[in-house]
Formats: sequence, C-alpha cells, structure tokens
Amino acid sequence: MMMMTELSRAAALRIALAARQLPGVSVPSLLEAINTYIRTAVDENSLKTITVSQLSDGLANIELPRAAIKEAVRILWGEGEAGQVPALETPFENRGGLIRVAVASNQAEILDGHFGSCLRFLIYELQDRQVRLVDIRSMLESDLADDKNAYRADMLRDCQVLYVVSIGGPAAAKVIRAGVYPVKVKEIQSARAAMEQLSMLMVNAPPPWLAKHMGRGAEERVRFERSSEEV
Repeated sequence: MMMMTELSRAAALRIALAARQLPGVSVPSLLEAINTYIRTAVDENSLKTITVSQLSDGLANIELPRAAIKEAVRILWGEGEAGQVPALETPFENRGGLIRVAVASNQAEILDGHFGSCLRFLIYELQDRQVRLVDIRSMLESDLADDKNAYRADMLRDCQVLYVVSIGGPAAAKVIRAGVYPVKVKEIQSARAAMEQLSMLMVNAPPPWLAKHMGRGAEERVRFERSSEEV
C-alpha cells in the first residue's frame, strides 16, 4: 500500500481531513480504499475522480452515513480548501536569541490542535521582534507509528517551544524529554498572533524557561525570575 509520505502535502491533507468525516475509518484504511479505484499516482487531480459510490463500496465493511461519505468525497475533490496551507517564509539567519516554536494546527494558520491528533505543526522562527513561518510538518504518518506521541515529539526536536490547545500528561513528558517546552493555551486563536505576543515577551520580560532557550545567562534568568515575583 502507498505510504502517506509518498503523497503530495495537499493530497495527504485532503485524505486526512476526509477520514475525519468518516466515523471508525482510519487514514490508512481510507487510503487503501482510494487505491482500489485510482490506478495512477494518488494526487490532487486523481482524487477528483473518486465518486461517492466508489468510496461507499471501498468502505463497505464499515456502516457509514451517506451524508458523511458525500462530505468526505467533497473534501477529496478539494472543494473549499483555499487558504488551508499558508505560505512559507524565508528562515532567519541566526544572529543569537532565535527560537523555533511548533504550533499544533488543523487548518490555515490557526492554533487549534490537540498534540496527539492535530494534522500538522506550523513551525515558526522568532528573532528581533519578527515572526516567520518557516515549515509545515504533516503528522499524517504518525497514525502508522507504534507510539504516535513519541513520533510527534521526535519530529519537533529542533524546536524549543510547543503551543497546543490540549496535551495529556504522558505526551507532555515525551515532549519535555525531547527538549521542547509545552505551552497550553486556553482557547483557539490565530497562530501568528500568539507568536507575535511571544515575540514581545522575548524582548520585554522573558520568563526563566524562555530566557534559557534564548541563550540568556543564569544571572539574567534569575533577574527575570525575581522581576516576575515582584509583580
């Protein structure tokens, strides 16, 4: 069976989003059903040839609502996906104080993901009050891993901070062991706005954990910690 890593980013995203519309259907199961009817490469164009009847037959062993199958096919065709994949920006030249932040996301440039189930991580670089989106890492392959959370944590080892809407205790421990500091936010929000807020915090009053990742010395970190205690 074709692996998700062999697909284009857009095709893989469509398949993952379509699977979410089908109760009890995993991403690998949906891909297997699609491969039954697509004899050429599975890409954005060939996905448009999948019909509701074909998908229903390919998943005949699972009882699914007709409406859910129709919605899945609509997603496979790429309807309404404009703006789903934000444009990447040129990485910074590291002049010191640069940090890389992973943001759990399911759509566009939105911070709305649970660590263990988000479709992708948006990777931002922050330096000199500036924010740049430098990478988008699909997590579709994590569904095939023996330890999904360990796989995800390993994919973020070059980051210093992780922003999520939700993360469980065992998963957070794996993230920390990978050298990444997890931050849980209270509500869904713009990923870029959250990064801009963090960028200002870096300049004005970084907490000790952030100052450490920025390469600040121990004396400076103690000063920041004392300042926060006095507030």
